[in-house]
Amino acid sequence: MAPFIWLCGPISGLIVQPIVGYYSDRCKSRFGKRRPFIAAGALFVALAVFVISHAADLGHMFGDSLQEKSRPRAIAIFIIGFWILDVSNNMLQGPCRALLADLSAGDQRKTSMSNALFSFFMAIGNILGYAAGSYDGLHKIFPFTDTKACDKYCANLKSCFFISIALLACLATMALIYVKENIPSSSLATPENKGSGENLSDDSVEEGDGGLPCFGQMFGAFRDLKRPMWILLLVTCLNWIGWFPFVLFNTDWMGKEVYGGTVGEGNAYNNGVHAGALGLMIQSIVLGVVSLGVNVLARGVGGVKMLWGIVNFLLAICLALTMLITNMAEHTRHFPPNSTDPLPPVTSVKASALALFAVLGIPLAIRLSLGVLNISICIPQMFVSFVSGPWDALFGGGNLPAFVVGAIAAAASGLLSIFMLPSPPPDTTKVKTMDGGFH
Repeated sequence: MAPFIWLCGPISGLIVQPIVGYYSDRCKSRFGKRRPFIAAGALFVALAVFVISHAADLGHMFGDSLQEKSRPRAIAIFIIGFWILDVSNNMLQGPCRALLADLSAGDQRKTSMSNALFSFFMAIGNILGYAAGSYDGLHKIFPFTDTKACDKYCANLKSCFFISIALLACLATMALIYVKENIPSSSLATPENKGSGENLSDDSVEEGDGGLPCFGQMFGAFRDLKRPMWILLLVTCLNWIGWFPFVLFNTDWMGKEVYGGTVGEGNAYNNGVHAGALGLMIQSIVLGVVSLGVNVLARGVGGVKMLWGIVNFLLAICLALTMLITNMAEHTRHFPPNSTDPLPPVTSVKASALALFAVLGIPLAIRLSLGVLNISICIPQMFVSFVSGPWDALFGGGNLPAFVVGAIAAAASGLLSIFMLPSPPPDTTKVKTMDGGFH
């Protein structure tokens, strides 16, 4: 079920971001073009997180039995909350990136640095989130979270959600108050004069006939795309086919393949998931450090396209190494007497798995720092969500078949990056940016 729940992300990205981007570019509110959408997005994110955190309690309120393992109403409420979260996250992150582009005012160096800092602070948020989730005493600070339908583990997670809502409210309020949109009135979007963000459209794109004008504009942009842009979209698409299986199944791989556990049986699987969460926190630390040095790395290896090619090969190698680590875990697995629940993996296996998570922070930092090509991300996410489950089942279950396909796609993306992408123009103070930021 998990891959199909994850479908909401790419579907909402494909639909919500173009709509929000189109109307944000043309917004003439006295509060600015971006801030009204950022405020609305933050509000709906907080609402979604609240719904998710109370899914067990609401499910019990609507008739879930505490004696049954399955809680269908809680699951349904969780899925609704998750979909609201994905939609509102697209409503929030798109205008945030567009505001960065507006504030950079077409300066290539400022744009590059703003993307790097965006990636850095995303890593900081990840680190704080994983750290809070790993502390099992938070529910004692918020005793009201421990209810009949929500035990101490659930209450601990609910407490994390309350903290995240408070942080989101504080940070969003600070950003809305202190970050001023300095856009001349003459640059307000009109059919003759569009905004200063960066999207798939430019001044030559027609509005489109019928339906939502943003989609007509987007399809018109595709008609005018040049060959280098198609190659760039293909490189990004293959990169995401490589990434998304690991995004979906990283902790599941740790629980099943590395720790040898089974969902709902014994402690091995849960211990593996916790170890995977530790790996994700380490990955976020690497992500934050590398994000600050993306420009230096690009200059050191001979340019952005070479850097992107190298990190795609690094991603392919890491995904291929999941097979080696899985094989090591299987051959060194031990069981206690009279038990089918395996012991934790030997130190070398666990260290190798955590090192893999850490190294993957490098290509993740590059991917997040190079901006967003939305449609070439959403389509591969939908493809992987639909195909990965049946594909893995075809080979007897487990996560390795999807990882192997991801490794092949990442390697192909690396080859295209190095040999097919044209070199970017020399770094100049001002470059033309395209309208909209994120759709």
